[in-house]
Amino acid sequence: MRSPSEIKRVVEGRLRSYLSRDRTGIRREVLRLFVKSKAITIAELVAILQKQFTVTFHAIASMVGIIASRIGILRATRNSDGVNSYELKEKYVDIVTRIVSTA
Repeated sequence: MRSPSEIKRVVEGRLRSYLSRDRTGIRREVLRLFVKSKAITIAELVAILQKQFTVTFHAIASMVGIIASRIGILRATRNSDGVNSYELKEKYVDIVTRIVSTA
C-alpha cells in the first residue's frame, strides 16, 4: 500500500504530464478555476472559459472527467436538481496551486 506522500508524488506526476500536453492553456485555466472556487458545475466552467477560449460543453466535460478519474483530484457531488458539481479535494489544493502558478 502506498503512503500518503507517495500518493501525492504520483498525483503530481500525473498532473504535470497532463499539463505538459496543454497547447492552448485551457487545462491550466480549468485547474485555476477549481483552486479559486469551492464547487463549480461544468456549465459554469464553460460559461467562464468561453470568454477567453473557444470551447464546447462536451470538451470541458471530458477534461473534468479526466481530471476527476485519471488524476483523481476532484470530488463530484450531485445536487437536488441532478446537476453534478465538482470541487478540488482539500489534500491536493497545495499541489495544484503550486503547479498551476508555475509558468
